[in-house]
Amino acid sequence: MQPDDIITYLDLVNEEKAHLQKGMNYRIGKNYSVFLMSVRKNAPYADQINHTTGALIYEGHDHPKTTLVPEPKSVNQPMTTSSGAWTENGKFFKAATDFKTGLSPNPELIKVYEKIANGIWCYKGFFELVDVEHASDGKRKVFKFHLLPITKTILNGNIELPHNRIIPTHVKVEVWRRDKGKCQICGSSKNLHYDHVIPFSKGGSSLIKENIRILCAKHNLEKSDKIMILVPWISVAAAAITTHRMN
Repeated sequence: MQPDDIITYLDLVNEEKAHLQKGMNYRIGKNYSVFLMSVRKNAPYADQINHTTGALIYEGHDHPKTTLVPEPKSVNQPMTTSSGAWTENGKFFKAATDFKTGLSPNPELIKVYEKIANGIWCYKGFFELVDVEHASDGKRKVFKFHLLPITKTILNGNIELPHNRIIPTHVKVEVWRRDKGKCQICGSSKNLHYDHVIPFSKGGSSLIKENIRILCAKHNLEKSDKIMILVPWISVAAAAITTHRMN
């Protein structure tokens, strides 16, 4: 799997060999952890993406809703359970703190998936957990986990994308709707990927929807780093990129 691959929840489960029912998943039997994030409108947590640096800020998770805690958003996000065990917040807090204080020589490795639409996710790649805050948001204490993108070869030779190639969420959402979740060459709805019309290596922008489209794996590989004008709206991509740079 490569960054910008578009997958279903079932694909995600098959990839991780686990049913991920929560957003924060510490280790899950692997040498890395998994975050499921969303910056869409009305997302349950205030996750953030810095499209200049590629860094992520991932908000910790709330106390489960119970008769004793009927409104989880009104209480501090918990570090431990009522029995004293670490919550997922606590596990990741300890991992980040151990790295910051030198108790752990390496930061926790986290694989991130971003929600694009109901049942649809985009693989974002591997990140390193380098810092954490447990501070007030004005109403209660929440966890803010700081992650930096990996820019080196890791895990079975997977190479992560440079951060300035990252496609912003609002562009991904708009392109998904415009392309109706299908390859723009053959109409396939399987093995999809976000593709740059004018390749990033040739100056193509990741920041405007006119230069991003959906292709299946077959046609994405066939295209490689060539510029292919395949559907009517793509003919405006070069002009849109020029305008974007001038502004």
